[in-house]
Amino acid sequence: MNDQVRTPAAPQGFVPYTGDAELDRRLIEVEDALKEPAFERAVELAEALLRDVPGNAEARRLLAAALRGAGRPDEALQIVRELAAQEPDNALIQNSLGTALRLAGEFDEAFVAFSRATELAPNLAPAWYNLSLIQLLRSNVDRAFEAIEQVLKIEPRFEPAVIMRTSMMREQGRFELVLAEYRRAIARDFKSAWAWFLLANLKNLKLTEADLAGIERALTAYPEPSRQRSLLLFAQSQALHDLKRYPEAFAVLAEANSSVRARMKWDAKKASVDADEILAAFTPPPVATPARQGSEVIFVVSLPRSGSTLTEQILASHPKVTGGGELQDMEKVIDEESERRGGPLQSWARDATPEDWDRLGKEYLQRTARWREHKPIFVDKMLANWRYAGAIMAMLPDARIVVSRRDPLENTFSCYRQMFGDYGHGYSYDMQDVATYWHDFDRMSRRWAELYPDRVYDMVYEDLLADQEGKTRELLAFCGLEFDPACLRFYETERNVKTISSAQVREPLRRDTAKAPKYGALLDPLRAALGVPLYSPPS
Repeated sequence: MNDQVRTPAAPQGFVPYTGDAELDRRLIEVEDALKEPAFERAVELAEALLRDVPGNAEARRLLAAALRGAGRPDEALQIVRELAAQEPDNALIQNSLGTALRLAGEFDEAFVAFSRATELAPNLAPAWYNLSLIQLLRSNVDRAFEAIEQVLKIEPRFEPAVIMRTSMMREQGRFELVLAEYRRAIARDFKSAWAWFLLANLKNLKLTEADLAGIERALTAYPEPSRQRSLLLFAQSQALHDLKRYPEAFAVLAEANSSVRARMKWDAKKASVDADEILAAFTPPPVATPARQGSEVIFVVSLPRSGSTLTEQILASHPKVTGGGELQDMEKVIDEESERRGGPLQSWARDATPEDWDRLGKEYLQRTARWREHKPIFVDKMLANWRYAGAIMAMLPDARIVVSRRDPLENTFSCYRQMFGDYGHGYSYDMQDVATYWHDFDRMSRRWAELYPDRVYDMVYEDLLADQEGKTRELLAFCGLEFDPACLRFYETERNVKTISSAQVREPLRRDTAKAPKYGALLDPLRAALGVPLYSPPS
């Protein structure tokens, strides 16, 4: 409803008053549908409103937000671009434009839009929050901190900003401060789903009976299916795991995954067909660019929870290497070329000329130039780039691809135990789907190694545990790097680590990370789907 905080200067960024009571009511009705979230309903409400009030800027802005949520980002971006051209001094529109550009991977343009929004409306907390987020994505951590502090000056209890600031501290390894902040957030609001979830996600912390009781109390506030309930269920499962109540932990985990799967669909069959078609399109390999380019980059590919962050941390500990993290640039280059050609990669790969591959490779290197400002080599750890290895080798013949591998049961079960973000990883919330996804990864990665034996290397987590120095030397030699002892002391390297494993890579190697044996035959459906032996109790 339209209440006292919804004034034209409201820092929360709610729809402003128009002075027309009926129009205000309908705009807020759209906004409330977005908050539920009920994106399709929000689209219907916004379109109905625009039929009655054609061209209304605020209705169009809300329609764009609804379209983004409904999986129609291109339409959303077109609307907000048009709005920004028509009303360049509207802070809410600039903020919406920045959001659409960020989701499209256009980080520099998004930065300009968010900066403009904060200039136009210095008290618009969401714009400062988004500016902080885009600064993080552009690896400007100090600037990101400044922006998030500005949010908290405007809205001291704006929970997303508290969480983001804490996440920044976590990336920097300031875990005592992080833990204290999560505890304070829970003390302020016992039902804070994000705080409980992120607390449970601290991989170097074990939850207690008191924590479990707190999570179960929080769950009573969310009896119906919702994102908050899903977060709390994953936290509850982790608490039960830490307390060694494994059958109960597994039952809660099954409910948690089912709750996310109900909102996030995944077409496993289509993903497998796409994998086969891409392999076929690159067999035999196309004629690559004649340019000797790509030695500047090491790609680390894998499933999540495979040891990939550890691999990147080892490499980034070398004096010649920068860790870039999960970069979207390769996917963006391929997606833009696919849009230009009117079909996915597998439909045009055979028709691409060496000149095409050269152009695309140079575009990728230009997009990632910021990662080579201080060191000559960088790591691109966008995990799903295993789908694009054939294209990578055609664009960047001197690049290296490191395939991070872990025991398939441990790897897929670790994915199943993790709630990821709102986008991607839809395969991980069902045992059959995560196994199918692993098979696609395994099949493609092995084929790339056959086609490009000098450019693809398997980094096996269990082998690293067994012989840290030997495998580290082997990895560095594959990457054309001389051995440096700092790579053995990777946990001392100071850098921002954005992944779930940020705590683990700041500790020496641990050999107690296996989880599957604790769950025994409960994981037999996953074992069967992976094609590995079923559980056999110790004799």
